[in-house]
Amino acid sequence: MPIAIVRLGSPRSPNEGPRLGTVRRPPRGVPKVDYARLDYYDVWYPNLAPSAELVKEGLSAKDDRGWESFRRKFRQEMSAPDASRTLDVLAVLSHHSNFAVGCYCEDESRCHRSVLRDLLQERGAALA
Repeated sequence: MPIAIVRLGSPRSPNEGPRLGTVRRPPRGVPKVDYARLDYYDVWYPNLAPSAELVKEGLSAKDDRGWESFRRKFRQEMSAPDASRTLDVLAVLSHHSNFAVGCYCEDESRCHRSVLRDLLQERGAALA
């Protein structure tokens, strides 16, 4: 019963389970009642999103050096007690329930969800 790491707005996989939107902002121009129906997310959970300042830095990272700086800073943010405990809980739940976490970015390798994948894996999470 693994965690799926997904692009929000993409079609759901069979048995994916509920989606957590680990994004700073809800989708623009989409009524709240349509978030789940349009495959964005079932629960908005910005606690696992980069800070607003760090989102800007990540989006402006044009090379590997800039991206690595973003990764390092985001890992630091996720080491804060509340975020770290959330990751621990999700890792445990991944062995008992299907669910997904995601972001809007097209390229996972340049998205904070790639860092979330690493952090969850380090905690022993079952990942799809």
